[in-house]
Amino acid sequence: MSSSGHAAYYHGSHRWFEGHRTIGGPEAWLIWVLATIFVVWLFAIQTGYAVVSPDIQKTANLTIAQVGLAASTYTWVFAVVQFFSGALLDRFGTRPLMAIAVALVTIGAFLYAGTTNFATLVLAQAVLAIGSSFGFVGAGYVGGKWFDAARYGLMFGLVQTVASLGSAIGQPLIQASLSALTWQQLLVAFGCFGVLLVVLFIAFVRNPAPDPAVPVPTERRDNVFGEIFRDLGHSFANYRVVLSSILAGASFGAMLAVGTLWGPRIMEAHGADANFATVLTALAWLGLAVGAPLVNVVSDRWHSRKWPAFYALLLQAAAIALVIYLPNVANGAALAFMFAIGFFAGGHMLGFTVAGEAVEGALIGSASAIVNGVCFIIGGLLTSIPSAFLPESPTIADFQAALWLLPVVVVIGCVAALLLPERSVAKRSAQTTTVAAAPGSADGA
Repeated sequence: MSSSGHAAYYHGSHRWFEGHRTIGGPEAWLIWVLATIFVVWLFAIQTGYAVVSPDIQKTANLTIAQVGLAASTYTWVFAVVQFFSGALLDRFGTRPLMAIAVALVTIGAFLYAGTTNFATLVLAQAVLAIGSSFGFVGAGYVGGKWFDAARYGLMFGLVQTVASLGSAIGQPLIQASLSALTWQQLLVAFGCFGVLLVVLFIAFVRNPAPDPAVPVPTERRDNVFGEIFRDLGHSFANYRVVLSSILAGASFGAMLAVGTLWGPRIMEAHGADANFATVLTALAWLGLAVGAPLVNVVSDRWHSRKWPAFYALLLQAAAIALVIYLPNVANGAALAFMFAIGFFAGGHMLGFTVAGEAVEGALIGSASAIVNGVCFIIGGLLTSIPSAFLPESPTIADFQAALWLLPVVVVIGCVAALLLPERSVAKRSAQTTTVAAAPGSADGA
């Protein structure tokens, strides 16, 4: 294809790539902040389910199994759509996809507030999940496109840190708000904020213009979904992507199950009141906020991806087991264990790092989407499977009999980490920086 022909194609099928490009400048930070606020907001809605689910259960006359199934519906739908979101962002950019995603989460919040039966709750979770699937990966994509390629990992880690801090602060705030508002009013407030966020995304979120210094692909892309499936197939065929998905999925899946449902329930079964149980769950998210950026620092210092991931998962499994099976968990010990669960769950970020280093630049988005999708698939399973074995009014013994799956899955993630080939971190980082700037690269571009 000639250069003029390519230009016509590029501006035709990629018409949303407008003339804005100040890498690392004020516009870049504004767009990154908006994308990160989106993640914090949707994380607050998602993790707030752990707080409001008992009220929803009573109001809608649901069983605990239905509450768990609704929570897992979110993660399953999220995981399926997640496999496509990264590749769609690669091809069409954040405008208009991110604004559409925010609008879907907003609609989901209003549906959530109108829950009167199981079907409405499941529908709300599905709509929320479709929009949310563009959140975390979208914020990572913005960090990769609007900042230097070498800062991709740092910007992605910062997104996780801010999102986890939002979850840590959000859960106690939600709990406190429920003393003045009904859970329906609270979710309507979330929806109203979403309307404002949609307006801001439409007004300010742009894509950087293509860099003329970077060569453009000469192959015409007529079948977008065919290429998405092809890219996913190539990524799934890479065993390092598969192993990194397992280790990240085991770690974050367990964290998600604890942080959105089982954390408060098991702490209340241990004798904690609802407010303290919510604080404990928030502390787990605070631990993740601290651990997520640190794990890559440790990995670089150790010149290893395998061993930091292995030790993080092993210690996370131990902390989860102690929370579940320790006979009498004192308040101080509970605080330490819940923080440790989140802190060591930060090891899941190495799954994204390994996957990004395992593939060429054009597949980084697909590889990252696979890792994030597996995280939520496993999270959904760890949320729904135990709930099927719990009675209507479970005791601590019932929880201990059903939640053994959580530490076991994290140990399986340890095995996946051990199977990773060890390579020079410095060499791989240089390669990642090189391919991240390649044409067609996703969240690392």
